[in-house]
Parts: sequence; structure tokens; C-alpha cells
Amino acid sequence: MGCVLGTPAGAGHQRRRRRRSEKPDGAADEANNAVRVREKERNRHTGDFPGTLPAAERRKPRLDPCAVTQQGWPSWLMAVAGEAIGDWTPRRANTFEKLAKIGQGTYSNVYKARDLVTGKIVALKKVRFDNLEPESVKFMAREILVLRRLDHPNVVKLEGLVTSRMSCSLYLVFEYMEHDLAGLAAGQGVKFTEPQVKCFMKQLLSGLEHCHSRGVLHRDIKGSNLLIDNEGILKIADFGLATFYDPKIKQAMTSRVVTLWYRPPELLLGATVYGVGIDLWSAGCILAELLAGKPIMPGRTEVEQLHKIFKLCGSPSEEYWRKYRLPNATIFKPQQPYKRCILETYKDFPPSSLPLIETLLAIDPDDRCTASAALNSEFFTTEPYACEPSSLPKYPPSKELDVKLRDEEARRQKALNGKASAVDGAKKVRVRERGRAVPAPEANAEIQTNLDVIQICTCLCLSSSWPHLVLLLVLISYSFKTQLTIDIDRLKKVHFMNN
Repeated sequence: MGCVLGTPAGAGHQRRRRRRSEKPDGAADEANNAVRVREKERNRHTGDFPGTLPAAERRKPRLDPCAVTQQGWPSWLMAVAGEAIGDWTPRRANTFEKLAKIGQGTYSNVYKARDLVTGKIVALKKVRFDNLEPESVKFMAREILVLRRLDHPNVVKLEGLVTSRMSCSLYLVFEYMEHDLAGLAAGQGVKFTEPQVKCFMKQLLSGLEHCHSRGVLHRDIKGSNLLIDNEGILKIADFGLATFYDPKIKQAMTSRVVTLWYRPPELLLGATVYGVGIDLWSAGCILAELLAGKPIMPGRTEVEQLHKIFKLCGSPSEEYWRKYRLPNATIFKPQQPYKRCILETYKDFPPSSLPLIETLLAIDPDDRCTASAALNSEFFTTEPYACEPSSLPKYPPSKELDVKLRDEEARRQKALNGKASAVDGAKKVRVRERGRAVPAPEANAEIQTNLDVIQICTCLCLSSSWPHLVLLLVLISYSFKTQLTIDIDRLKKVHFMNN
């Protein structure tokens, strides 16, 4: 299974691409710590999208939105995902009734819906495209290809595709799941027992074992992407950032994947060649989070995230830096080494969990075990054993979107009560502490910080010499604990226009 994907472009566009160092590769879905994905342009054949479109296809800048194949599929969809959907028959949007919005992302929304033909409750993931260039839809096509390759009780199942005659929208039809792990864990008074944590982790690792055995990296393991039904069955979902990989072949892939709180250090340091270790790091974060009752490394920026990782897991050894030669090593290599302190920090965790956490959160990805090895670890072979999924408590439907809406309402009430308290002493509304909050999009914090930095840079342009300005920018970037992304040529022009 698989289809050849590429970037349609004319010769002029290809020349412009070569002048750029990076380009967007995608965006994280489900509105949670959305990350913009970029890949090195010099790596033409990447692990994300191997191959290129034929020359004839590259000359077509857009696909015809009205053209339909004999099977009833839009031609633009068949062009990028034909092998994945060729044996399916498309459904129409008017055969489903939307009941409620249960998730949202940068490029998609998820709805609870009823299949009017069967009466079954399903989840519809609506993906809308601003244009019909193959470049715009290939990410969705890859998700379809990945999902059709996977078949496991702990991986969400793609049940069909729905097309709309009225718009360039596509709906992916999934089985409906009442909860996600982030929504459950964020509930007031929720504290999972050790058997319950083992139950969730056993299912997560079983799903990852299947994905990895089928040559798939998920690349965005986090609580909101782990769905749970009323029978306690956990399923890995949202394969929008997933990719195919071959452990025998080193292929360059983008490092801008995985939600920030669950992103491994090698990706933060710019690694473009990686494997199953990135998913296992995220699984280790989930395990520690379930036992601690809160996220263990809630960083706001990439720099802060690396700092939190080094403080907990220790800074990389000199051998690590020589072995991997990562692009951002010279920028982020700490001057003073940090000592690894996982055992001391989590001394109250079940003793059998600590060796597994130590392994999954190894700084060197080569030291992390596989999902199969994790399933055979002491954590799962000692009492108390994992409980049966069906014995898990029954919770009201709870998803991360519900948690966000509750938090927003609590903040709004707090603001209103803060104004009213000066008059009538209104009761304050408690807002959940940051440690139990769900991750916000990492762009929010970094955009605000960059805006602050740019304001300072504007002032400096009017008064500083050019060498002094560059030095000050470096110092500012460290003081704001963020990476500066500033157009130096533009800044230089502003400086010399005003001096």
C-alpha cells in the first residue's frame, strides 16, 4: 500500500524553493499546542513524502474541484490518495446529522454525528482546504494512507470518507469515543490508581507496538490523542502528523513535530533522522503524568522545554554531542551539566514504574526501549496488575475541548468576580493550577514574546550601532528564554534608514 506524493511546482517555483532554507511541512491538529512543521528543502526525498509527482503533474498548479471519477470521488482526492481509497465508495454529507462539536484544530473540526443510514453514532473529522493544490491536501492523504495500513484494537479505525458537493471539504468517519485521556485526567478529584494507570499504559504501548511494526511513527502522542470509550478501551488517534519510516534506511524528516510538553530532546535540538524513540519518549511523559496527576514538563517555549528536560533527565554527555552532531547543539548546550534526578523526583511512585520511566525518558534515543520491551517490563509483571478495561470507572463524556471551555468560563467568571468583589465581596471562582492545565498552543507564548522582543529591537534600531545591535539581540533572546526569528536583512534596513 502507498502512493507517490510530491510537490507540484513550475521551474520558477523550484528556483524560489532552493533559496529558502525551510518551508512549512504541516501543522499539528486538534488545537492543542499546535506546532508548525518545517523540513529542510535540501532533503528532497524525506521520510515524510518519498518521491515526486510525474513531470506532467508538476505542471498542474491546481486540480479541478468539479471533476469526479467513475467511483464518485473528487479527482483532486484520487490524485493524491487513489491507492488508499480506490476500493471504497464515497458517502455524502447529507447522510449524516451533526450533533455536537467535540474537537477543533488549525485545519479541522471534529463532530459527534449520527449516521442516518445505520443510526450509528460516529465522529466526523472535517478537513477543509483553502485551495486544491496537491501540496495542500497531501497531509490529509498521508493520514488516510497510514490509517488504512493499521488494524489494531488500540488504534482508532477509519470507517469511511464523506465528500461534500457544496464545498471542497472532506470528512473522515471514525468510531465515536466518549472520552480522551487528557479530558479524564483533568477532571476535578480524578486520581488514577496504579492498576488503572497500568491498564491505560498497556493499551497505549500495545497500540504503539502495532504502529511501529507496520512502519508508522505517530509523532504526536499526548493525552488528547488517546481516546477512551465507555468500556475502557483506549485507542491512539489523530494520525495527522504520522509518517511512514523504515528503520533500515536513514531518511531525513522534519524535527517540528510532537506537542511541546511531550517532545523529546533530540527534536528540540533539531534532529532530522529519528525513529520509534520519539513516540516512546512521549509515552514516558504520559506514564509519569498519570502517576503524578499533572504534566511533568509543561514548558512554554522550546528553550524552556529543553531546560525542564535537562533539569529532570540530566544534560547530554559529551559522547552524545559528538555522536549526533545536532544542528542546535551549539545554541542549547548547557555550560554547566545537570544531574539526572528522576529517581529522587519521583521517589513516591510505585517502585516498579521507576525503571520503565528511566528507560523511556533516556536522553539518548538509542537507550530507550521498544514498545514490545516496555510491555515486558517489571511494571506490568508485578502486582498490582493492570485492571481490565471494563472495570474502569464510568465517567460522563469528557474531552480536552470540554476542559478548555470550562477553564475559559472559569477565567471569565474570575475576571467578572474580581471587578464585583470590590463592591460586594463576590466569591472567587477557582481556576485550575497550571500544572493540571491542558497544553496551550506553544505559538501563543512565543508569539507574545517575539512581539515584545521586536518592540525592543525597534527602539534599538534607532539608537544602537549595528555590531552592538546584534550583540544585544543575542542577549535579549536568552533573557526572554526564546528563539528569535527575525528577518536580519529587514532589521538591518530599518537600522540604516534611521541612522
